Amino acid sequence: MEKINDTLRKLGANSSFQERYKAMKQEVLHHPEVRAFLREHEEDLTSHIVEAGMSKLYEYANQSKECNKCPNLQSCINMMKGYHPKLVMIRGAIDIQYDRCPRKVMEDSQKKKEKLIQSLYVPKDILKASFSNMDIGQDRAEAVRAAINFVKQYEPGQRQKGIYFYGDFGVGKSYLLGAIANELSQKQVSSMIVYVPELFREMKSSIGDSTLNEKLERIKREPILMLDDIGAETMSSWIRDEVLGPILQFRMLENLPTLFTSNFDFSGLEHHLTYSQRGEEEKMKAMRVMERIRYLANPIHVKGPNKRM
Repeated sequence: MEKINDTLRKLGANSSFQERYKAMKQEVLHHPEVRAFLREHEEDLTSHIVEAGMSKLYEYANQSKECNKCPNLQSCINMMKGYHPKLVMIRGAIDIQYDRCPRKVMEDSQKKKEKLIQSLYVPKDILKASFSNMDIGQDRAEAVRAAINFVKQYEPGQRQKGIYFYGDFGVGKSYLLGAIANELSQKQVSSMIVYVPELFREMKSSIGDSTLNEKLERIKREPILMLDDIGAETMSSWIRDEVLGPILQFRMLENLPTLFTSNFDFSGLEHHLTYSQRGEEEKMKAMRVMERIRYLANPIHVKGPNKRM
């Protein structure tokens, strides 16, 4: 087998190879960004350093910078997909440093944002909600203003009352929660949106597989919890007293912001909580749950036409 040094010597002696190398070298040295780099570091550069760094200069010149040669992140032409090169001087030699390109930064930011918004049983369109594309209207102005103020005023570790959005079907209560969650994610704040009827069904099934306490603890301790459509569930004494009550009690004692949506106002929800599915009337227990909800959130009436129709 021929040694690599012998091969290189033969290539160097080959006139066609020398011509191609010379043409490539001239092309690279005339590259606008390469020329700018060489001018910037001219005091530190010698002809020997430039010659030794030619492979790095070539590598740099033939890649995309600031996504200027790539139609999208998936079609990135660079050696490291999603990373673009930057020429640097390291210990007296020309080298390349790779940084995330703008599209990679955007993708990573979106993934991080999605991780910050946890959800259970919530439709995807709610998770993509934002104030910027929300149909506010005069009827919803108070609710939207309250939602925006909640995000602006939120400070981790500080006591802050949540919001209890109530109103008719389809007026955008759940959408408001989604918009709040997305705005909070921009501030790197984690939140969880939970569709209450499905949550309570899961809690019942968790008794059998011994995961109830684990799931309760996760929900209780979430920095910002959003309980969507409370009151739409079939109420039982066990759900009210062993699931909902402890969640609210913990969050009240720890001053953890909690938001709600419901078709009921406070009075209607208290009536709903009073009667179990077996028809049992337990006013005092319902009042205790409502006391916690009143402590945790201010009621805001969301008005307007049904957007689902």
